[in-house]
Amino acid sequence: MHERIEMNPQTMGGKPVIRGTRVPVEMILRKLGAGMTAPDIIADHPHLTIDDIRAAQSFAADYIAEDEVVHG
Repeated sequence: MHERIEMNPQTMGGKPVIRGTRVPVEMILRKLGAGMTAPDIIADHPHLTIDDIRAAQSFAADYIAEDEVVHG
């Protein structure tokens, strides 16, 4: 489903990363949350594409959608 995302215990401790890189999905999301734009992130990581950034966002949205929310 998420062709651009991989999780491998040998890479970044199994955290989801952009396939073929060591760039964690979490880092991309944190940069977006801090106000960076996709072009800013690509400037920092020239091997990434806009599709990689969109894949990170989509992966996170799907992960959250599957997570059980506990109200307390």
